[in-house]
Amino acid sequence: MCALFMMENSSYIFLLGIALLTLQAHYPKLKPPHCNIFLPTSNCEKVNKGNAVLLFFAIYLLAVGNGGVKAALPSHGADQFEQKDIKEARHTSTFFNCLLLGVVVGGSVSLTCFVWVQVNKGFDRGFGLSFIAMFLGVIIFVFGLPWYRIHVVQGSSAITEIVQVYVAAIRNRKLPLPDDPSELHEIPMDCEATLHQEFLPHRNVYRWLDKAAIQSGNTDQSPSPWKLCRVTQVENAKILLAMVPVFLCSIIMTLCLAQLQTFSIQQGATMDIKLANSFSIPPASLPIIAVIFLLIAIPIYDKILVPWIRKFTGIPTGITYLQRVGAGLILSALSMTIAGIVEVKRKNVAKHHNMLDATPVLQPLPISVFWLSFQYFVYGIADMFTYVGLLEFFYSQAPQSIKSISSCFLWSSMAFGFYLSSITVKIVNRATTGVTKSGGWLAGNNLNRNHLEKFYWLLAILSLINFTVYLFVATKYKYRPQSRDVEDE
Repeated sequence: MCALFMMENSSYIFLLGIALLTLQAHYPKLKPPHCNIFLPTSNCEKVNKGNAVLLFFAIYLLAVGNGGVKAALPSHGADQFEQKDIKEARHTSTFFNCLLLGVVVGGSVSLTCFVWVQVNKGFDRGFGLSFIAMFLGVIIFVFGLPWYRIHVVQGSSAITEIVQVYVAAIRNRKLPLPDDPSELHEIPMDCEATLHQEFLPHRNVYRWLDKAAIQSGNTDQSPSPWKLCRVTQVENAKILLAMVPVFLCSIIMTLCLAQLQTFSIQQGATMDIKLANSFSIPPASLPIIAVIFLLIAIPIYDKILVPWIRKFTGIPTGITYLQRVGAGLILSALSMTIAGIVEVKRKNVAKHHNMLDATPVLQPLPISVFWLSFQYFVYGIADMFTYVGLLEFFYSQAPQSIKSISSCFLWSSMAFGFYLSSITVKIVNRATTGVTKSGGWLAGNNLNRNHLEKFYWLLAILSLINFTVYLFVATKYKYRPQSRDVEDE
């Protein structure tokens, strides 16, 4: 019920945010005068005072609404499949692939139709189309409410139970661990009050957390949950703790994505964007290249590759979640390497034609924008592996009581990655201040005189180091054991 509530209310918040942006883009009094930022002689005004408040308020509403929808939607969809049913459980992976396909289809419409409307008809109409699309999505979602499977979580807050394990382990830190794990505290499985309760077997990992389940010598019939926890409760805490390194390793890939989404568009603005004599692709639509590759790759992977690989591995998803994530991480490093090579070629063209100081868009370099398709292709495949792999991993491994928000781990890692990307750019610029006249590898608006290729290769090296660490983490990781319910017993 939590996921449904979160999605519905987050949708309304998102609608409000996009409505405010539409209004601000429509009325001239609410925005600065039109200005071309690429012209050196331009004196562009910044949005200020009340208009700035309105702009940031709308953007933060979008962030909150988007975060709520993205956090709840994947888990809510996966909840529609019974994990104890082998046939339905197999469809969970297909659902996550279809979810990514849906995101890609929506992105393709946004990057083509909506961007064209914004460039040629105005941002107000582009935002208006986004509002209409989201409004229709909310109507469809609400219409399906009577048919959804709703999983009501019983008991106390899962987050509270995890915190209780750490508190109890600290309080019992001086108590000796029993040699026999069966001596640790667990409620009897034949107790009527435990109907539908989850039971997990004990594992010999993170043994220091087992101290939270050590039973003291007193005969207190109702021990404090902050002093004594169940074995299952402790095992859930162990699972979450083991997921943290995987979570951290996924941040670097998002850092690469953030740079690809920004600098590739800036690169495209300096290149020849003509598809034909009468049609040009707007720089903001360049990510459509990766989207097109994903539209082709996802059905092939899900309908052809997975069934074929399943015959050899016996794994319903073809390969394990962590193997899929690892494939995405190494492809991400390859994508950054290719991006650096393409940038070297782009700068060589600018140097060869004496166009190092050419104005982007107005004076395009004689090199096709489709040179960027190589890095977008590789990164698109990497995203297909990592995005779905992490969604499946976090959903399958998260404790039962927090599965409805398990995808928060993925979006949190992406948020950290985007935030880290801005910090990384500042650090690189500060460390390379004396290398370029603009004050750093990435400073200023002239990419032709900067060193973006070195920055891409730096990201490739970081990605390789991250992948090496990930291999160690993934090798040591032990998957969540099959839970035992009272009903099964």
